[in-house]
Amino acid sequence: MRTAHRTCPLCEAVCGLTIGLDDDERVTGVRGDHADPFSKGFICPKGASLGRLDEDPDRLTRPLIRTGTEWREASWQEAFAAVEQGLAAVPGPARAVYLGNPNAHTMAGALYAAPLIRAVGTRQVYSASTADQMPKHVSAGLMFGDPMTVPVPDLDRTGYLLMLGANPLESNGSLCTAPDFPGRLKALRRRGGRLVVVDPRRTRTAALADEHVFVRPGADAFLLAGIAHTLFAEGLAQVGVPVNGLAEFEAAMAPFTPEACATACGVPAEVIVRLARELAAAPAAAVYGRIGTCTVEFGTLAQWLVDAVNALTGNLDRPGGAMFPRPATEGPRRRRPYATGRWHSRVRGLPEANGELPVATLADEIDTPGEGRVRALVTVAGNPVLSAPNGARLDRALAGLDFMVSVDPYLNETTRHAHVILPPPRVMQSGHYDFLLLNFAVRGYARYSPPVLPLEPGRPSEAEILARLAMIAAGQGSDADPAALDELILDQTLRRAVEAAGSPVEGRDPAELRAMLTGGTGAELRLDAMLRLGPYGDWGGREPFGDGEEDGARGVIEAGGGEREPGLSLELLLRHPHGIDLGPLAPRLPGVLATASGAVELAPPAILADVPRLREALGRPAEGFVLIGRRHLRSNNSWMHNLAPLVGGTNRCTLQINPDDAAELGLSGQAVVRSAAGELTVPLEPTDTIMRGVVSLPHGWGHAGTSQLVAAKNAGVSANTLTDESIIDPLSGNAVFNGVPVTLEPA
Repeated sequence: MRTAHRTCPLCEAVCGLTIGLDDDERVTGVRGDHADPFSKGFICPKGASLGRLDEDPDRLTRPLIRTGTEWREASWQEAFAAVEQGLAAVPGPARAVYLGNPNAHTMAGALYAAPLIRAVGTRQVYSASTADQMPKHVSAGLMFGDPMTVPVPDLDRTGYLLMLGANPLESNGSLCTAPDFPGRLKALRRRGGRLVVVDPRRTRTAALADEHVFVRPGADAFLLAGIAHTLFAEGLAQVGVPVNGLAEFEAAMAPFTPEACATACGVPAEVIVRLARELAAAPAAAVYGRIGTCTVEFGTLAQWLVDAVNALTGNLDRPGGAMFPRPATEGPRRRRPYATGRWHSRVRGLPEANGELPVATLADEIDTPGEGRVRALVTVAGNPVLSAPNGARLDRALAGLDFMVSVDPYLNETTRHAHVILPPPRVMQSGHYDFLLLNFAVRGYARYSPPVLPLEPGRPSEAEILARLAMIAAGQGSDADPAALDELILDQTLRRAVEAAGSPVEGRDPAELRAMLTGGTGAELRLDAMLRLGPYGDWGGREPFGDGEEDGARGVIEAGGGEREPGLSLELLLRHPHGIDLGPLAPRLPGVLATASGAVELAPPAILADVPRLREALGRPAEGFVLIGRRHLRSNNSWMHNLAPLVGGTNRCTLQINPDDAAELGLSGQAVVRSAAGELTVPLEPTDTIMRGVVSLPHGWGHAGTSQLVAAKNAGVSANTLTDESIIDPLSGNAVFNGVPVTLEPA
């Protein structure tokens, strides 16, 4: 028996795990790592099942090549040669890339996605971001100058939290990295704070709150606009950070009186006014909105208003409010002004955002003839047939591609269309550092988890798979050495650092710095460079961390050693396998801003131009039923339904409906649900936790054509049969999954 420690890669909470293995290197148990300074032993059912996921017998272990409808196993060299042949037959502009949600949870996904996209040579780039959080990135980019400069609620110090469209007791949090989110919310209430949850369902999070406010799906922007209007009308606005456009913002909010917004969002005017007063009066407060406020027709406006209200109440960038994390691998500030629409999609003319086109138009780009039609597709850890709007249409479109290659551990609803599948290694065989998720952490933290188990001889790591794909796409051939790509990126990184004015290594020799790096793989070497160059790094990072002297000198003290260590590096993280606490969030304005004005932009022209659309919808009556999604604690999108311990119980694919609605419509057992895009027959789950006029169906189900035996036995139905790819949030291109009009009738 032996014990290993690593970070859980299954959701955004980055919990530390302690893993037991037997003499055959099989996982005997997983429990929370009580020595982790961030998660402190917290674990959820997903993390506890990591061993079962890692040893899933349905995971692919060797590459697959498809000829017609027949699959066969192949060697790695044969598979890469097939990829070279397939991609070479399609020019760059006719190629596309799709990146799925798990890319945010792996080192390889974070480090090699950008080089892969550049090598593929296309503007046809899609990801799960436009099915999830793109409105937040666009709003942050326009307000703060950088799409990754996202403020998060300072959960451990706030005294009042207004939460919209989020259910962290089920999801563990999102765009707000906070292990043991439930415990942090309970601690907020224990210290006398107040938690208010706004949601069309009385979720587990809403049941924990001091107050639950029902809101019409997709109407959060009206509620927030009514709060902003009240803050101005009652003289409660108290901006404490440098802002630009305050007068323009106030003028934009003038039509959104609490009475008008009450009609639009279903929240009484007196409640809107009270929430505004409570936010303004609280010593420290934060507004936090998540996926329920993103995947709607006014998604970007809602995200803008979340941060605008935080600014108006004096809670932006102050302890206990909404603050800007400083991750250990943070790079130089963005230099050019943020903008969207640098190019547009070929068929529908939809604008680019963050270098991506909306996944809602991917099927258009495959189906529609003409120059630039997508004929080849590279997918990495994605299943858009289940996660994209109108997945049934995308399923049909994928079948007509000339070539498709997928990096994925499963033969699933999407990868079954691939000509080559390249499976990454097991979780336990992969190193882990949360490059992306720590951008949103509610406390400073860094932890590296080296591989628990070695790779089999000849078996490439996920990083090597993606690096070789990039080199093949760039015309380097299937035999190219992936280490060459890492060395190229390292050289570029170090040269930029030594040439940058004010850099901690300005003027030094890149070769000298390269010789100092440690790591057994290209990914580890790149991590080491990013840590050393980062704000806490040993190449001159200026931020204090750890439990040192009161003057805040950099470094940590080894238990029993007494010696102060230098700044962060890979070597230091390896000496601290449970992670290093970098301290609470600290104010960062105006330094974190990358706007042309040097201030927070409260009234970006692109956003103000969309406000009339919101104003026109003020008087729109609520008619018929609308569909919303929902989270399960023991699930994450479509990629955890093949584990028996996580399927069943409350983790079921059912349509929740208010009992009074079911009785009025004569529904029982099952119902037929129809939308503009399609129809489903779904088991009903009557519950008074959902407001009338609303039905809820979890996403990620509808398993078919997969080799995942457990998932196939618990197939469920795909909610995205009902979502309409023609309807998006126009500013971000995000798909609309909440507030979808539907009709119901007995099955």
